[in-house]
Amino acid sequence: MKGVTDEYISADSRIKILVVDDREDNLFSIETILERDGYNITKANSGRAALKILLKEHDFTLILMDVVMPDLNGFETATLIYERDILKHIPIIFITANDSDEDNIFKGYQMGGVDYIRKPINQELLRAKVSVFAELYKKNHQLIDQEQKLMAANRRLEKEIRERKISESKVIDLNIQLLENIKQLQTTNEELERFAYVASHDLQEPLRKIILFTDRLGAKYKGHFADDDWNFIDRILKASERMQTLIKNILTFSRATSATDAFEDTDLNMLIDGVLSDLEISIEQTGASIRVEPLPIISIMPEQFRQLFQNLIINALKFTRENTPPEIHIYSETVKGFQISGIDETLFNNDFCNIHVSDNGIGFEPKYSNEIFTLFKRLHSKDQFEGTGIGLSICKKIVEKHNGFITAKSEVGQGTTFTISVPSNLTASVPDIEQQLVGERKNL
Repeated sequence: MKGVTDEYISADSRIKILVVDDREDNLFSIETILERDGYNITKANSGRAALKILLKEHDFTLILMDVVMPDLNGFETATLIYERDILKHIPIIFITANDSDEDNIFKGYQMGGVDYIRKPINQELLRAKVSVFAELYKKNHQLIDQEQKLMAANRRLEKEIRERKISESKVIDLNIQLLENIKQLQTTNEELERFAYVASHDLQEPLRKIILFTDRLGAKYKGHFADDDWNFIDRILKASERMQTLIKNILTFSRATSATDAFEDTDLNMLIDGVLSDLEISIEQTGASIRVEPLPIISIMPEQFRQLFQNLIINALKFTRENTPPEIHIYSETVKGFQISGIDETLFNNDFCNIHVSDNGIGFEPKYSNEIFTLFKRLHSKDQFEGTGIGLSICKKIVEKHNGFITAKSEVGQGTTFTISVPSNLTASVPDIEQQLVGERKNL
């Protein structure tokens, strides 16, 4: 229909009207009046013909039915139509030529009719009444469509909620399992650390005897050994000394891992002074210059941090460039968690104390910045630089015991800067997290 929107054209295409009259001229007249509005008109020339149509089609918007028809009149046909539940929603407008038969009008309403149109038919009145029911039909179907959409959305939402609850439950179960695995791993690590400590401790005594008796043997028979024989004695002593250093470092690593020292408010300036005093001879021998800027007082395990600084400074004194005296710079700053690379997002707003130990040594390729903290990892042969590859692993363990992070930034020939990041307050313990997860699972 010209001038209507696409929405209404679509809606009108669903509007079907069944016209029932025993006279062809009446059927033609009504069809002519309504076809201009774009309705789908179905015609039946008797009550029985109408019933046959309604056996196959149930989606009529409206039935226009003549009252006076042979065989089955309009009222009898309406009664048979409304006996079927599937047809009870279709309104019927009766068409009558009798103006004065009030009993028939009342009877029509009793049969389920919704309105009357009298003959001769007023075209505009017929169109107006039909348009009212057409509009009601459209609104009703819009409501039905909307209801179906809401029900579908509700079903999707319910499904999503169920799936989300299942997923959350699985995540919590996996987290709890992960915590249990962490506990088992911690227990295994503790057992391995105890084994390493005991084994290393027990190895020291026989090793001391090897060194002692080899040294005595060499001293006693020094003049009697050929050069090759003395070379063997010398190799035994050097290998034993290297093993002794390795065992001491393993013991230190085990202590750093299992230590349970109390945290104390510690002046890092005094702690550094003590470390530099212990390393005074090495500093003089290498001609090193060390600049220490004012450091804060923080809560740490002092003895472990002493070991940490000692290892880092010894590294700086060892890995030097040829004919270049070591220069070491120690300073600190306070930063937020988000300024630390690779940190968990939950720690972004936490305060951290960053302590930097920088040198002008040989440096290393940036790709090794994480590997150097691996136990026994060495970037150079023992012929170039002595060492066991444990020192930086000890540093990492100590920092982790303080719930912190240690990173290294370096370039070959450009020196190295080690950064120790220590949080101002500790994170939740494993049992606390586990209780929280169990509580969340109960709430699902």
